[in-house]
Amino acid sequence: MRKSVLPILAAVGLAAVAAHATTYSPSTPRSGEEAVAGWHLLREGPMAKLAYGLPNSDQLALMLTCEPGERSAVVYGDVQPRSAGLILASHGPQPIDPLSNGEAFETRLPLNDSALSGLASGGRMTVQTEAGDRQLTATRAERRLVQGFLSYCASGHA
Repeated sequence: MRKSVLPILAAVGLAAVAAHATTYSPSTPRSGEEAVAGWHLLREGPMAKLAYGLPNSDQLALMLTCEPGERSAVVYGDVQPRSAGLILASHGPQPIDPLSNGEAFETRLPLNDSALSGLASGGRMTVQTEAGDRQLTATRAERRLVQGFLSYCASGHA
């Protein structure tokens, strides 16, 4: 019986250690530290998502999505890039969005727009908020994420 119990206990112990290791992230604030918003790049299948918000949360101010070969990114969020190239993606009636109480709308921004190229090269994007225009900034590492997002979207393959 010991021969069968020991491997099972070892496997359970390793699974517990692995589960604990995957839930901790260096960007997760430790007790007493406050999470800081920043740029994050995610991939879901062929779709790329560039988001500005708190790490490991649903608290996003802005999210851009695209798939390879598209010329524009879809823009979601409480803030919108300040750009003349921003176009409303939907013109007809839209289903009510339960998260925003029907106030959410979808816009598109060309990949070559100055708002995106300025973020990638200079680390700044001016956005429109309810309180007026604000600047979202990107660190050098985050600018590389933005450049990767733009390159991926402009490419013809996933």
